[in-house]
Amino acid sequence: MEPGNQTYASEFLLLGFSVKSEIQFMLFGLFLSIYLVAFTGNLLIFLAICSDSHLHMPMYFFLSNLSFADICFTSTTIPKMLMNIHTQRKTITYEGCLSQIFFFIVFGCLDNLLLTVMAYDRFVAICHPLHYSVIMNPQFCGLLALGSWCISVMGSLLETLTLLRLSFCTNMEIPHFFCDLPEILKLACSDTLINNIVVYFATGLLAVIPFHAILLSYYQIISSILSISSAAGKQKAFSTCGSHLSMVSLFYGTGLGVYLSSAATSSSRMSLMASVMYTIVTPMMNPFIYSLRNRDMKRALSRLFIRIVPLSVRTITGLS
Repeated sequence: MEPGNQTYASEFLLLGFSVKSEIQFMLFGLFLSIYLVAFTGNLLIFLAICSDSHLHMPMYFFLSNLSFADICFTSTTIPKMLMNIHTQRKTITYEGCLSQIFFFIVFGCLDNLLLTVMAYDRFVAICHPLHYSVIMNPQFCGLLALGSWCISVMGSLLETLTLLRLSFCTNMEIPHFFCDLPEILKLACSDTLINNIVVYFATGLLAVIPFHAILLSYYQIISSILSISSAAGKQKAFSTCGSHLSMVSLFYGTGLGVYLSSAATSSSRMSLMASVMYTIVTPMMNPFIYSLRNRDMKRALSRLFIRIVPLSVRTITGLS
């Protein structure tokens, strides 16, 4: 590569959804609506769990962390995408791109690890019910949550900091609506061997191992449930992990779709649509999965609304 064809990036160009202006307006309204639903839904779940003493249990403690992570996960990419659509400017600074990559990996990995911790919680609840309160004590739950946060941050730092050693070609166009790490590596003119090794190592540590841990947990859970003699007991046991299993299926199903679509086709359009499902639709669906399938959550949300509505009325009345 000629020296003149290399540069230290000052900004990248996010191509995103390259469509006509009238369709851009529709996309802006669609993604804004999805973002508001995802943000509001996860915020309500988080507030309901924090404010209701009946939900101060390990399963809901981890769910509150997951809801907070989903708020941050969607806020990492969607606001910038909406601003680019609105202003018709598709640039993002080099620093902004690195920040987006860092937080995207942090909260994506955190989702993954929290789902793994929640699978372990369901494993203990169903396979060792008599020792549940002893094993899943508040201190241990706090350590599991803190460990998930620390591992996610350290893994993201490892992947992001290795980008600082790269120089980039004159083509700075990213065929995506956010700074996706694999797309950034494709633009690099310098050797990316170390970066690829780090990515594979982090993926194995933060994605493959947790996924196998979830599979192992559910293997033990299903084996334990099948050993229950009564049909009512089996149904009750299955219902306690139904919401979590739905979230796991949605998270890994859409995530796997991103990588399969990237591997199976060179079409950036297919990869883009798969990424929309993974980064936007999945965080939006999680609150509905838990609130619609869980009676305790429905009651907590009702009590939260009862407290919020009078407060809002008093605030509006006072302003008037």
